[in-house]
Amino acid sequence: MTAARRPEELTEVELPAAEALELVHGWRPLTAAEADLLRDGLAEPILTRRLEEALRRLNPWLDEDGLRRAVAAVSRVAGADLLEVNEKVHTALTYGVTAAAEAGGRRRSRTVRFFDFDGPGGNTFELVRQFRVRGPRQDVVIDLVGFVNGVPLAVLEAKAPSLPDPLGDGIERFRRYQGLGPYAGLGAPRLFEVAQVSIVIAKDAAAYATTATPARHWGNWRTPYPMREQELEERLGRRPTAQDILLCSLMSPAVLLDLVRSFVAFETEDGRRIKKVARYQQVIAVDLAIRRILAAPDPALRGGVIHHTQGSGKSLTMVFLATKLRRLPEAENPTIVIVTDRTELDRQITGVFRNAGFANPMQAESGEQLRSLLATGAGQTVLTTVHKFHTAVPPGAPPITLARNVFVLVDEAHRTQYGGLAARMRRGLPGACMLAFTGTPIDRQDRSTRRVFGDYIHRYQIADAVRDGATVPIFYEMRDARLRIDGPDLERRLREENPELSDADIARLRGQVGGLSEAIAGAPARVEAVARDILNHYRQVIEPNGFKAQVVAVNRRTAVAYKEAFDRLGGPESVVVMSGGNDDDADLRAHHTTARERESLTERFKDRADLLRILVVCDMLLTGFDAPVEQVMYLDAPLREHLLLQAIARTNRVAEGKTHGLVVDYWGDAARIGEALSMFDEEDVRPALKPREEMVVLMHNRHRAAIRFFDGVDLADDEACLGLLEAEDVRAAFDIAFRRFAEAMEMVLPDPRAIEEPYYSDLRRLAGLRARARRRFRDERLNVRPYAEKVRALIDEALEAEGPRQLLEPVSILSPEFRAQIEALGGDPARAAEMEHAIRHEIHQLRDQNPAAYGSLAQRLEEIVNERREARVGAAAALRELDGLAEEVRAQHRRDRAAGDDGLAGAVAALLVEGVDGAAPAVGREIAAALEGLAIVDWHGKEDVQRQMRRAIKAALRGGGAPAERIEALTARVMDVARARLRA
Repeated sequence: MTAARRPEELTEVELPAAEALELVHGWRPLTAAEADLLRDGLAEPILTRRLEEALRRLNPWLDEDGLRRAVAAVSRVAGADLLEVNEKVHTALTYGVTAAAEAGGRRRSRTVRFFDFDGPGGNTFELVRQFRVRGPRQDVVIDLVGFVNGVPLAVLEAKAPSLPDPLGDGIERFRRYQGLGPYAGLGAPRLFEVAQVSIVIAKDAAAYATTATPARHWGNWRTPYPMREQELEERLGRRPTAQDILLCSLMSPAVLLDLVRSFVAFETEDGRRIKKVARYQQVIAVDLAIRRILAAPDPALRGGVIHHTQGSGKSLTMVFLATKLRRLPEAENPTIVIVTDRTELDRQITGVFRNAGFANPMQAESGEQLRSLLATGAGQTVLTTVHKFHTAVPPGAPPITLARNVFVLVDEAHRTQYGGLAARMRRGLPGACMLAFTGTPIDRQDRSTRRVFGDYIHRYQIADAVRDGATVPIFYEMRDARLRIDGPDLERRLREENPELSDADIARLRGQVGGLSEAIAGAPARVEAVARDILNHYRQVIEPNGFKAQVVAVNRRTAVAYKEAFDRLGGPESVVVMSGGNDDDADLRAHHTTARERESLTERFKDRADLLRILVVCDMLLTGFDAPVEQVMYLDAPLREHLLLQAIARTNRVAEGKTHGLVVDYWGDAARIGEALSMFDEEDVRPALKPREEMVVLMHNRHRAAIRFFDGVDLADDEACLGLLEAEDVRAAFDIAFRRFAEAMEMVLPDPRAIEEPYYSDLRRLAGLRARARRRFRDERLNVRPYAEKVRALIDEALEAEGPRQLLEPVSILSPEFRAQIEALGGDPARAAEMEHAIRHEIHQLRDQNPAAYGSLAQRLEEIVNERREARVGAAAALRELDGLAEEVRAQHRRDRAAGDDGLAGAVAALLVEGVDGAAPAVGREIAAALEGLAIVDWHGKEDVQRQMRRAIKAALRGGGAPAERIEALTARVMDVARARLRA
């Protein structure tokens, strides 16, 4: 069951995609009919005959029993849900399955290979267009499926580039195919038990993901790889489109097999199993690192720097690289060492490796244990902090190991790799390959990440991540100068804030590094003022949309002072997360926490529904802390250089409804921002922080884009504006433009400029038009739910101001009020449009109850609409015909209701006329009786009951003489009718 296709979907997307894959990478086209001959029925997504051929070729020792078992291991897998089955299939495909083999008169277990991962040429790569798969209720037709050895690894959905949101439409289509959310019971989930990559293509846009990936985590592939863009252009004979770049990179035989084998991770987050597939920058970085390791003329030149900006997935990149190194024959069962410089980071990255299912990662608890683990021989994966090398490699001690198959992956390598600890690490592992991972590489005379580790292996910078949607942009705002610590006369301010201080106290503070500024920062009057300002800002800007905040204080005592001020001022729940000292007084000790307690608090903070809203820190959770729910950092500390840039990056993680991160700076001293940026490549850091003024510019531009839909028309003329929105594609494009305008307004609020003219008035008018369009065209997309709370309140206010009529839901043609609503509209064109969409909506709602009857009414509706569009009849004549059709729909509904349960037999019989001809009434009664007998409570959710129903339907159809080739399709349609009518 598929919707009508736009012609350009075939000519501009699907066919060019198939041609590119055949031309560039040699994918062999296979017709849908040829593919059907290679599988066991339409419900089987695997080309079983082709898979059997590959298994025999790759495993010549395999007997027939082993062959059947190997096929069943990927085609007949049980599990609690789609993702569990998919994980089991992925494990079988990548690691193989065991089967017994005869050798020297004895049977022993051997591993069955499904693919030749080391030589892509040893596999068959075939592409099928318009591949039909039978689902529980209906067939789905997939635009393109990429089969490797008969296994459907890649599923492609083509969307017309003229659609307003082709990628969004395609991603939603995958939800239907997989039977997720509201589509449970629909689609063909068996295909996605096996498929590993899902791809949406739309010529100038393309995205990919894997099974059950939320829309916000789909990614693009912007950089051609392994081909360069010029080479790809030469092979294609034209300039590559976005879909060409994605397909000719990801669907390269070597890349696709490698992606499936080494770049997929199953993790548990919030008690829920999820599947992740690498983003393109991760694939490219890992592949380039392996290439450098293999090609380096000197072992000392194997290392280098992977510069991937904060929030772009460095930890998983390290997992993927370690996975590849584990399988690399030339590495000879390597020792892999993961080095961080913070205990929290060590814990975090250990968790990432374990959650991703990496085999047996060992976390060193001490320097002595670190030396022991690394000295025991090859094959270990050890995670440690760099500080443990101090005791692991004491002065005068020999190296831990001289082995060259040791690979050290250093996280946040820009920080602690220039001094004594780094020297100890290198002395302990003199033959190791050193690979640096950093989001902020340093390039200064005294400290240079590249000089220490080698040249860049791959770079993925801030602008790349924002453009790809891997992170959100960060905006920067400096608060009221009276609250800042950047005044020219700190001593004067300190005396004003603390009149009790003596000259001796002032002199002592003046002699301390940062003493004057820290004293001012912690002055009770200032803490109270800043805390009040933070709470006002948080309540107005951040809290309405459900996000959270981090406050960075200059020292631990000031952090405690902020926490206490928030409590006095009635703020939301907050907590101090800080290190503790043995000499701390009672005030500080009251906020001491154990490592376990800190972990519990941060997990609470990450939970959007938890009431813990504000974390107050001074030196903890500024790096490596990943909490997408954090939108704002209130900065009241003199952070500098890489620590400053890493800290503010806490706000750039992607979350549902999050358009941007925000840094609110109370410390001031703009010079330190310049200092931080000057340490790094200007090209990379230029987009790191955007002035908040840019939000207003963005709102202006997006306002113009939304209002442009009505150029030349009076916005107060409802009918003229609705006429411009009648076409579905125009309505969808307008909705996207309105949403973008609303998002930009949300970013600016509560700044008064957001509600200046013409922004607020136009928001009101456009919101009213959307409400009218939603009612008239029965378009569920045009609702207020997706908007952030601040803007949703404005939209609700606008609708209420226009009167309760705007808030009413569309009135059904079955309702007595429908006639009055039609009469209230001005003019026959408006009445005809309202009538058309009301009838269409009602038929759609009722069609499953009696497909034959309502299908005929739907066909009549299209005839009337086409006559009107082709100007063969006027609006008045069309209105008369639509009025008559509406009465026919009402009459059919009355007949169905009067028939009650007996109507099931009639509806089924009407479906079967073309299948069993004259026997239709009798067969319909037989099927209805069987279904009513089986319809226990909640039968819609019981697969065993539905299986019995399908068996009963098929038996009745065979008894009535239905053709064998039509029984499956008729059964699916009868089940649809049963779901609509039998509510037990």
